[in-house]
Parts: sequence; structure tokens; C-alpha cells
Amino acid sequence: MNEKSPHLPVVLAIGGHDPGGGAGIQADIESIGVNGCHAATALTCMTIQDSCDVRQLIPIAPATLQDQLSVTLADCQVAIIKIGLLGSLSAAEAVVEMLHKHPTIPVVFDPVLAAGGGSELANKRLIDYIAQAVIPLCRLITPNIPEAVQLTGLKGAAAHDDMGRRLLDLGTDAVLITGTHAPDQGDEITHHLYRTGNPPIRSSWRRLAGEFHGSGCTLASAIAARLARGETLLTAVEQGLEYSWLTLTHSFKTGKCQSIPGRLLRNPPQHEA
Repeated sequence: MNEKSPHLPVVLAIGGHDPGGGAGIQADIESIGVNGCHAATALTCMTIQDSCDVRQLIPIAPATLQDQLSVTLADCQVAIIKIGLLGSLSAAEAVVEMLHKHPTIPVVFDPVLAAGGGSELANKRLIDYIAQAVIPLCRLITPNIPEAVQLTGLKGAAAHDDMGRRLLDLGTDAVLITGTHAPDQGDEITHHLYRTGNPPIRSSWRRLAGEFHGSGCTLASAIAARLARGETLLTAVEQGLEYSWLTLTHSFKTGKCQSIPGRLLRNPPQHEA
């Protein structure tokens, strides 16, 4: 991004509301802002949740979601769309309808299928629809290992490369499978980036103690913001991973269970596109 420009790129973040502010739209807004963009938002659902788990998910009426998307896209010059928790088939259908109307806007999708505390946030019909209709419209998807398993139908012991290839076959340009849920709880976590026609890229980071709420939203939003600023996919992923890891080193507790990433860093990773 030209630092002399008075205009920040706009990232349209679509997702759910977390009243505790650890995940969802608030995580998107913070990550997008720190990484040099302005966040416009559209809510797919309200949730009743805390730092331990999601208690209830209340979908937004599809017409209301469609209206949020329509007025924002008509008014703002959206550089990129970031999708998080969809929460219902009707929300997913409304989002897909919008994406078909705006095929030139790139999409980063964090397929949130379960809460950090274990509660399911997507049934099989929604998961199948995501695989068939949402993922083919995306430039990048960022599932963790359990989400990759659910989207591909492969067993949990399947190799990352098998899941990566299967997800690419669904039609997305790139897949970043995050390694925080790997069964091997060693000293490092490894993320795997897959791109059509390219060999996998692996990125390893020191494993941090504890459990975190909102790390997936933080990562995907940071990558989306950096793509909106004009960075290449490889650079945006690299810088997004660094930023999200740093937020976890600055995490803090607001409640009884999982820690929240410290997203409002004074000195986030910098890279000139």
C-alpha cells in the first residue's frame, strides 16, 4: 500500500458476533485494522458464548444479511472479502449469491465448523454446501486440521498433503492448513500451504502453552488485509502467520478458559509490497 495514500483498502469481513470479543467480527476488525486496512462488516449470526465455549448460535435472517452485504458493496470499494463463521445454510446461500454478483473480488475463507470448546457450529448439510459452493469461489481457505478432515472426508490420520490436494480439487486457488490441532503435541507446530501447480510450503513455529480463542479469525483476517494492500499470496501468508503468532505471545485472559490473542500490537510485521 502507498503510505501517502489517504485511503485505506476496505476488507469486508463476514462472520458471527462474539460478545466476549475474543473471536468473530471483533477479532476481524482488530486484525484488519492493525494490518493496515479498514474493516467493513456483515453479521451472519449472533452467538451466546464465553471464553470456554459457544452456548447458542442465533442466525441473522437471510434477507437482513443480504441487505448488509448489498448496501456495503454498493457504497464501499471493497478490495477483498474475508468470511468466517457462517452458522447456517441460509447464511451460506446468501453469501454465495453475493459472491456470484461480485466475481472479481478475492475471497479469504476461514471455515469455522466448531468452537474452541468443542461445540459443533456446522451440520453435514452446511459442510457439504461449503465444500461444493463456497470453497470454489475462494482465493484462499485456512482450515485447521479437524476442519480439513470434515471438508475432505478423509480420516484424521490422513497426510496433510492428501487433505491439501483434496481441498484444492474443490476449486480454491490455495489452502493453508494450520497445524495447531495436530495430534503430535511436540515443541513445534507446522502450517502447510498448498497452491495449484506448486509444491507445498511448510512453516514451523514454536508451540506456545495454553489454549487460545480467536486465533483462526486473527490469522485469516491478517492475511486478507495484507492481500488487500497488494502483497503476494506468499508474502501475505508469511506476514499473517508472523502476526498471528506474535498475538499469541501477547495473549491475555478475560475469562475463565481460553486466552485471547493480543491483536493490538504496536509494531506488527511490516513488509513493503
